[in-house]
Amino acid sequence: MASFESNSRILPNDEAAEKAILGAILLDNSIISELSTILQPIDFYKHGHQELFQTMLDYSNENSSNRIDIITLVDCLNKKNTLDICGGLPYISSLTNDAPSSTTALIYANMIKKLSMRRRLVTVATSLKDDAFDLTQDIATTIDKGESSLSSLASQGNVAGEYYSATKLLIETINNIEKRTSEDGFTGYSTGFNDLDKRLSGGFKEQDYVIIGARPSIGKTAFALTIAINMLIMHSYRVGFLSLEMKATDLLERALTGISRVDFSHIRNGLLTENELSLIFDACDNLAKQKFFIQDTPNMQLNDIRSQARKMKREDDIQILFVDYIGLIQNTDNSVPRHEQIANISRTLKQLTRELNIPIVVLSQVGRQTDGQLPRLSDLRESGSIEQDADIVILLHRNNAEDTPIQKTEVLVAKNRNGETGKIELGFHRKIVRFEEVSPDFSPKS
Repeated sequence: MASFESNSRILPNDEAAEKAILGAILLDNSIISELSTILQPIDFYKHGHQELFQTMLDYSNENSSNRIDIITLVDCLNKKNTLDICGGLPYISSLTNDAPSSTTALIYANMIKKLSMRRRLVTVATSLKDDAFDLTQDIATTIDKGESSLSSLASQGNVAGEYYSATKLLIETINNIEKRTSEDGFTGYSTGFNDLDKRLSGGFKEQDYVIIGARPSIGKTAFALTIAINMLIMHSYRVGFLSLEMKATDLLERALTGISRVDFSHIRNGLLTENELSLIFDACDNLAKQKFFIQDTPNMQLNDIRSQARKMKREDDIQILFVDYIGLIQNTDNSVPRHEQIANISRTLKQLTRELNIPIVVLSQVGRQTDGQLPRLSDLRESGSIEQDADIVILLHRNNAEDTPIQKTEVLVAKNRNGETGKIELGFHRKIVRFEEVSPDFSPKS
């Protein structure tokens, strides 16, 4: 029977189930391999049971052809001087008295795992409570620690992931391929640019860590915002946008000019005709129907980035997140060199894609040496970790000296872990601050 007395602080446990599992192993050694995919020694509440399970695992790994029974188990414990910790010979002999079948033992194992997770949750909660009362602790760091610990605990299942027969996996693989060939099959989150989507095998995928790099004034934010708007308007994706450089209202003004196609300078200086104002209102109505979530705190701490991303995912189930941009994110530890800070930030964002199971698109500056030429992967500023961590790197280049309404922009997919690399060309519409596909003569596509 599981026990938990909050007043006496007895943690959740089930001693009878633990004894039953150990006894079942002694009667049928073959189940230990399956039990080890569910349980670790630490999952047992009693220290003696932890030692018994660890010894059984060690013996099984070292002597796979030999059977472990009460005699061999006691011998192993004697050699380790842990027999007394485990209750001695009388206690070990009693383990098989009420041992269940192997099937029931697996049921008990899952019970023990859940009780172990409860104990870990109590530990996490107690630690957070202590940190919350400690006024020397930074509260943002404490909250991030809590979210991270809870997220890690929630994702825990078996000790090790299942391994699968290729025969079974082939069925799932074929089903996935068939879905992609159907009209409603998911191939990725489309960027709204056909040529770019082809390079990306359909768009950004879940858990993709995407970097968009360019020199200042080339249009990193405009490019990211264009993709975000395409995703909202064309596909009704749920989009999150963390803007560390630009106010949310300024970001929305750019979004509205792109949707309405009203000259951005007219919006900025308030010189709108009645027709333009009507187009803006129509764009507002269109955008208001979409699931677009913006956070515009400048120079956010890395902990805050994770917290906001988790909140957007938890409360609004966002499907993709944009971060503008990595160079403005403040690392938790500012005592280390900046390139090490950026490396830590990049690794953390990469891990966040897996935790939230969404693509995260992060903007980054490239070095000054790329002025006047298309950047390379090695030109990403401040840390080589960005290049290493990224699944996809997209680099932008444009000749800003060209005084044309639509400026040719080179878009290089410089890294694509699961698809093609290569260059495409898009047009940057200066008046509506938006990237679009264009015809060969760089006039807008109809």
